[in-house]
Amino acid sequence: MKQAGSTDRMGETMIQRRHVLGCGAGAMLTAAIVRPASAQAKMVFKASDVHPEGYPTVTAVEDMGKKLEKATNGRLSVQMYASMQLGGEKEAIEQAQLGAIAIARVSVGALGPVVDGLNVLNLPFLFRDTAQARRVLDGPIGQELLDSVTNHPTAGLIGLAWMDAGARNMYDTKRPIKDMADLKGLKVRVMGNPMFVDMMNALGGNGIAMGYDQVFTALQTGVVDGAENNPPSFVFDNHYQVAKNYTLTEHLIVPEMVVFSRRIWDKLSKDDQALLLKLGKEAQQEERVLWNAYEQKALDKMKEAGINIVTVADKKPFQDAVKPVWDKYGPKYAEMIKRIQAVQ
Repeated sequence: MKQAGSTDRMGETMIQRRHVLGCGAGAMLTAAIVRPASAQAKMVFKASDVHPEGYPTVTAVEDMGKKLEKATNGRLSVQMYASMQLGGEKEAIEQAQLGAIAIARVSVGALGPVVDGLNVLNLPFLFRDTAQARRVLDGPIGQELLDSVTNHPTAGLIGLAWMDAGARNMYDTKRPIKDMADLKGLKVRVMGNPMFVDMMNALGGNGIAMGYDQVFTALQTGVVDGAENNPPSFVFDNHYQVAKNYTLTEHLIVPEMVVFSRRIWDKLSKDDQALLLKLGKEAQQEERVLWNAYEQKALDKMKEAGINIVTVADKKPFQDAVKPVWDKYGPKYAEMIKRIQAVQ
């Protein structure tokens, strides 16, 4: 699927870090943390996304803000900070927890270390395909997992909506990955979640956790040989300029989530909370339509650029290879896994 989703950009520069922390008090005031909720209080909700302007998740949250502003006659609005202006996903989560920003669009890969139950969605080859993943997230399981964020005793976040981030695939600078043997020894960047490092190591590569904002330079300089992500991230963040091999493994289908700061949420009226939840659901469906078009656009651009797109003839060896990851992380999610796999 930016998490996005991620779509998963967890890196941040020191300048960004100082900017966010330095403006924290001002941001909290802007977001109305310290003001009591009232019928007339004007609030501007700061929203963070690592993806650029025009990316489906950015557009969907911006449109949600426009609807919010219209529905409240300008009393509530959203100010979007795209393209990692406020740092990476890990930092966005932390700032939402503090109340320095109101809205963060982040990958479940980044949220898993905060709300452990979400890690079930980070298991490789969990879903049969993206269509099944969407059915799961649109149904009671999806709502239950959103609620697990909202009801978490220490997360300090509200689970507002899901964002689609498609399927993640392998890409590299060295050679086409046609089978397991081609992965052997490759240094492959993954999101900063131990499950993903273990996954890549089980597949025969050398999993390297790294912030998303560092990937392009790391590919250029050979710090890593490859990475894994969806087609839009590969293309529109220019990784395709240095990595010419893209293999459709679809090893992960990791959704993204829009979360809202609990510190700010608790200052809102019940009506405003209900409105945000309603608009979040609408954003979830809008982003999916945008995603379909954006993903196709990325694939078309890959073909135009002469990227070597490889279809894996037999995914079973890949699926069998990650059994140790399932053995290590899967047992505590056994019941949820069973429910997810039962969704047709």
